[in-house]
Amino acid sequence: MAQPQPQSQRQRVYEAWKGNNRFFFGGRLIFGPDAKSLLFSVALIFVPVAVFCAFVARHLRHQFPAYNAGYAILAIAIVLAIYVLSLLSITAAQDPGIVPRASHPPEEEFHYDNLSLADTPGRLVFPRVKDVMVNGVPVKVKYCETCMVFRPPRCSHCSICNNCVERFDHHCPWVGQCIGKRNYRYFFLFVSSASILCIYVFAMSALYIKILMDGDYPTVWKALKHSPASLALLIYCFICLWFVGGLTGFHTYLISTNQTTYENFRYRADGRPNAYDRGCMNNFLEVFYTKVPPSKHKFREPIQEEARAPPANRAVEREEEPVGARTKVEDDLDIGGDLLKISQRHNYDGIDIEMGGGDRNSRNEAVSNSKLISKTDAQVPTVEDEVQHPSRGERSRSSDLASEGITTSAPAHLVVNAEDIGIITDMLPSQPDSELPFECWSCRCSTGIL
Repeated sequence: MAQPQPQSQRQRVYEAWKGNNRFFFGGRLIFGPDAKSLLFSVALIFVPVAVFCAFVARHLRHQFPAYNAGYAILAIAIVLAIYVLSLLSITAAQDPGIVPRASHPPEEEFHYDNLSLADTPGRLVFPRVKDVMVNGVPVKVKYCETCMVFRPPRCSHCSICNNCVERFDHHCPWVGQCIGKRNYRYFFLFVSSASILCIYVFAMSALYIKILMDGDYPTVWKALKHSPASLALLIYCFICLWFVGGLTGFHTYLISTNQTTYENFRYRADGRPNAYDRGCMNNFLEVFYTKVPPSKHKFREPIQEEARAPPANRAVEREEEPVGARTKVEDDLDIGGDLLKISQRHNYDGIDIEMGGGDRNSRNEAVSNSKLISKTDAQVPTVEDEVQHPSRGERSRSSDLASEGITTSAPAHLVVNAEDIGIITDMLPSQPDSELPFECWSCRCSTGIL
């Protein structure tokens, strides 16, 4: 028996992960497969803020001397940028709510009344959906063939990450991660704070253009020509505000109605009642003022040895059941063949005894007759030819052939001596006492006497 490996040498969960996620720092951080897009998103935030601080906020420091308000403009921009980048990192680097996979189909689900199993060669097939009640409203949950689990309500399988995610909202390409139950709050704070940052940079850049126009550059063209960075920031923030601002408004609506992006696009035209809507205020409280549930995975823990999966194919079991019966039939037919040979041997001995007192020619004639009889017996179909597909009827036919061979070959006064009975007894398969006495091969009786 193989000795279990020490815990320090066993493979960790994140090292044998079946999804498409990428892990860093020994499984402490989990990203999506497109984690490189996160760097692009960081650049889209960091570069404009750096340009704003270097070419716009620096000139505004001395425009508001009272209480050093000009420095506050620079500080607010830096703090907002750090806050947005932090929310982006938290959203992208944590478990969004991945549902644990199963090692085999759920056997306990077979006991549900609404699951009718169908046996097919190779596997068990059962319904892919079942109904559950959520707040008094029936909701269909689907079976995931990849994760081999029935998905909880509001759960969906992400084809990019190859994971089932609880309260799946969408897979965000800008974050490079699924947005689900555990990181949706941070995602909404990220897009809303990014919208605020865009509005702030846009407003301060416009303010600087206004100050230039009030000074030595009276026209808009001259002011923009003097500060091209302000013009670039105005255009950039205006475009970005359409995206992040639109996302903020859309997700505000989703939170107020307790929907996800997936549910909104998939069930918009169905007109079905929303089983999760608890009112606008309670919906916001559910998103922002509830504790984030812990991850269902311990990525740094060693992999635990799982119990062996139960057999999943009942049809195969039914096919294997007749093997014992088939073996018994074959053994019985072999015994019939051996009895046929014994009868032939006694036939030779009987002929020899009867012809013992005659002359040499008579004895040779008897031997020729015995050979003729054995040749005739050889033309009888052999027992082994009937064993290809044994069944009850074939067993009877083969046994009849054996009994006919005995009756034809053996003389009427055949006597089986004790030595032959011992040989026959040794050839018989061992059977429990409940199966004795055995059947007689000549007359099919159950006397136990040959």
